[in-house]
Amino acid sequence: MKRTRSRSDSIREDEELRLPRAPGLFRRFWARHPVFADVVIVGICLLLSSTTVGITEIPQELPASDVPPFIFPVLMVAASLTLLVRRRHPLVPFVAGCMLAMVLMLLPSPGGPPLPLFACYALAVYGSTRAAWTAFAIGTTTVTATALLLMGLNLITLQGGIDSMLSIVVFGLIGTLIGVNVGERKRYLTALIDRSRQLLVERDQQARLAAAAERARIAREMHDIVSHSLTVIVALSEGAVSTPDHTQARMAAASAAQTARGALTEMRSMLGVLRDVDSPAPLAPLEPTPPHDTVAAAQRAGFPATLTVIGSAEVCPAVAHAVGRIVQEGVTNAMRHAPTATAIAVRVDYTPETVTIEIANDGVSGPVGNDGFGARGLAERAAHVGGHVRSEADGGGRWLLRAELPTGDIARQPDATEESG
Repeated sequence: MKRTRSRSDSIREDEELRLPRAPGLFRRFWARHPVFADVVIVGICLLLSSTTVGITEIPQELPASDVPPFIFPVLMVAASLTLLVRRRHPLVPFVAGCMLAMVLMLLPSPGGPPLPLFACYALAVYGSTRAAWTAFAIGTTTVTATALLLMGLNLITLQGGIDSMLSIVVFGLIGTLIGVNVGERKRYLTALIDRSRQLLVERDQQARLAAAAERARIAREMHDIVSHSLTVIVALSEGAVSTPDHTQARMAAASAAQTARGALTEMRSMLGVLRDVDSPAPLAPLEPTPPHDTVAAAQRAGFPATLTVIGSAEVCPAVAHAVGRIVQEGVTNAMRHAPTATAIAVRVDYTPETVTIEIANDGVSGPVGNDGFGARGLAERAAHVGGHVRSEADGGGRWLLRAELPTGDIARQPDATEESG
């Protein structure tokens, strides 16, 4: 069911915009009571028409002599009543005013009905400036041509024709000029209010988008921290249980405790952005785990991980963060999904333009999914700095994760909200 826009909705929007109160007591009253205002305008138009147009004499020499005298007042009232629809159909009262002016030319004292004044004003305010000027030109031309024709046929006097032409020109011009001024101001204010409402909607949308991006960032960081740390802790705990050497078991337990403490520290730092400003928790994140520490943790857990670094590791903080997290996620995936791997080779190649990360293992067996949170986080991290990542089987039970990230000026800088997390 289509929901109609109620007046209370507009009031709530105006309160949200904090619009100032409209000036003028009478102006606010007319705005709240448009029907009453239209009725008053019709009455004023009829009053002015009855005082400016002579309708008591009908020339005997015209064919209209057999027309009842009340026809002209009836036509005047009917034409004036068209002002009631001037807001929705502003062209109707203008056409009626032009026709009334041409009909009243047959009177000995036609005068000038003020209906074109109100009609041209309504056309400019509720229509458009172009429509008002176009209608004024067409109406003036039509009435003038009709007056000249009737004067040429000696059906009306010269004075009557001139009065009719001057009335349509003067009243139409005044109404058009005033209406154009009022209409342009009204449309300008309406455009400003609509733009303000649009900005409110865009502000709310930006707030929702920022909240969604922040949730995604926190989820990505929590996944990387928890997934890697728990995988290492599980591997160390299983090794401590299975080994008969008490010394090795104690070393494995100590490494598991150290990994858990590091994960807690990272978690506390990452969640610090959710606290109040006065909180003692640090708002800036710790540096990401370097690739060397990630590989060393995997080696302590008993996995055959190796690291090869080529070139200088001097890159911007955003790229360094992405490199550390990609290596961490790639090694964690190898530890989880390829426990029988005989080699987990990590290779980081730094060049002046790019840094290339390759993580390969030979322990893949069976189908491997590539649509989890980890894969999504890898793609997001690479895209964040303007790079790309590819993770797929390389044949012969070998799995290869390859990421290529730009360095230097071509790396896209992170937003302030992402740097704070």
